[in-house]
Amino acid sequence: MITYQIISRTGSRPVNEDCTGMHQLGDSYGFFLADGLGGHGKGEVASKTAVEQAILQFEKGGCSKETLERIFEAGQEAILARQKADGVTQSMKTTLTALLIDGETIRWGHIGDSRIYYFQNNRLMGRTMDHSVPQMLVAAGEIKEKEIRHHPDRNRLLRVMGIEWDRPSYQLAEPVPRKGRQAFLMCSDGFWELVDEKEMVTALKRASTAEQWVEAMEQLVNRHGAGTNMDNYSAVAVWVNP
Repeated sequence: MITYQIISRTGSRPVNEDCTGMHQLGDSYGFFLADGLGGHGKGEVASKTAVEQAILQFEKGGCSKETLERIFEAGQEAILARQKADGVTQSMKTTLTALLIDGETIRWGHIGDSRIYYFQNNRLMGRTMDHSVPQMLVAAGEIKEKEIRHHPDRNRLLRVMGIEWDRPSYQLAEPVPRKGRQAFLMCSDGFWELVDEKEMVTALKRASTAEQWVEAMEQLVNRHGAGTNMDNYSAVAVWVNP
């Protein structure tokens, strides 16, 4: 059985440039989250375009690897076409995360610094690696993982949709089988910067539903972000039970 909870908040900003989406296709599910970049309403257009294309490709192809690839490639094509139509080339970009689940297999992919966390039996198994300057510095051994959240260059992204690619810039994870109790958290940087992994696990262990899990984490986000210029924040929590 699959249950889920989705939130998307404006924070302290005038416009919410995040976009989330879900689509069910028989016993298969697709979940999508994008964080638009660029301001002046263009980031909002980019994230919405990416999620709309993701749903369209999922409707066409279901939960295959090819569908996951097309989600990112079709989204990129649509955003570049919209940039040309609107006469903007620098201010319409977005991150994207995509999670596809059918009766046997779970697949996901991402581009940018919106994250997907994977939990098995209340244990954190891993997360997507940000396509950002701080993540690159972690890989080079120059800073520690925990320093990403407050690094001055944390918003400098190395890969996004809406910039010409020499080669595919998205990243696909190795698929995992549906097995036991699994949970996934998809979230924009406005969310994960204000709740750490230990807090995510603690909230997961205490929650009886995906909704309770998100509510507990959102309380932490608002508590940690109080008095600051909070970014838009969005989260998609998905529970996969036997």
